[in-house]
Amino acid sequence: MTIVIVLLTPSRKAQAMSDTHVTAPTQYIEVDGDRFAYRRWGKPSGVPIFLVQHFRGGMDHWDPLLTDGLAEGREVILFNGRGIASSSGTPRNRMEDMADDIAAVIRALGLEQVDLLGFSLGGYQVQEVTLRHPQLVRKLLLLGTGLRGGDPTSDPQVPQYALNPVPTLEDFLFLFFGRSEAAKQAGKAFWERRHQRADQDPPSSPAVAQAQFEATVAYAEPLPGENPYAHLNAITQPTLVLNGENDVMIASINSWHLAQNIPNAQLLIYPDAGHGAQFQYPERFLKHAIQFLDE
Repeated sequence: MTIVIVLLTPSRKAQAMSDTHVTAPTQYIEVDGDRFAYRRWGKPSGVPIFLVQHFRGGMDHWDPLLTDGLAEGREVILFNGRGIASSSGTPRNRMEDMADDIAAVIRALGLEQVDLLGFSLGGYQVQEVTLRHPQLVRKLLLLGTGLRGGDPTSDPQVPQYALNPVPTLEDFLFLFFGRSEAAKQAGKAFWERRHQRADQDPPSSPAVAQAQFEATVAYAEPLPGENPYAHLNAITQPTLVLNGENDVMIASINSWHLAQNIPNAQLLIYPDAGHGAQFQYPERFLKHAIQFLDE
C-alpha cells in the first residue's frame, strides 16, 4: 500500500484555526493510488475527531452547527471514502475494506490517534476500525447506527425514500426526523444549515449506492455463535451511543444492543426523534458529545 504523508505547515495550522465548516478548503491525500478528499479545521488541542458519514453521504451532509461546535475545542476532520463524492477510486463493498481505508487515511494524515464519530453506515465502519485498528481510536461515538447481524428495520416505506437518486428535503424529514411539527421544523432548519456552503461536494454516484448496499446486506448476517454480538466485547474504548426513539432506518433497538455489548458504553435516546437525532437536537447533542469527549 502506498501512502503519502501530509504534514500541516505552521501557516496552514493557523489558517485552520480560523476556518469554519463553510470555508475549510477541500484537501486531498493519496493512499494506494487513489485521492481521498478531506477537510480539516478547528483548535489543535489533543486528539482530533474524525467523522464518517451515512449511506451515500459526503462532507456536505454534516451539520455546520455541530462540526463548528466541535471545532471550538478540537480539530474536526471530515472525509469522503474511496470513490465517494470528490474522492477517487472504486467504491468499497465491504465494511472491513472501508475501515482499512479509514485507518490508512488517519495514518497518512500523520495522526497517532483520533476520536471516531460514525453516523448510520459510518457507524458500522468506525466499529470495524476500532476492532481492526484499536490503537488508532481513543473514544467512539455511534450515532443512529446498528451492529453486525442487528435487527432489521420494519418500515416498508424506507427504500422509496432512501434510494431516491437525488435526496430531497422530504426524504430527509421522513428518514431522519420525528413526526411532530416541531421535529419537522428542526429538520427544515438542518436542511438550510447543511446547504450553507457554496462549493458543495458532487453527489455520490450510483456505483457508491450499489457498493454500500452490498456492504450493508453482508453486514446484516450475524456472526456464528451463541451470542452473535460477542465480538463487540473487544471494543474497550469509551463509547457514546445515540439514537432517536423511533429510528425507521436502523431500528432503535440496535442502539440498546450496542450499549449492552460494548463494555464501556453509555446510551442516549432522544424523544420524538429518528435516525438523525443529533441533527434534530444539535445543541443538546453538542453538550453531550463535548462532555463525553472532554471527561
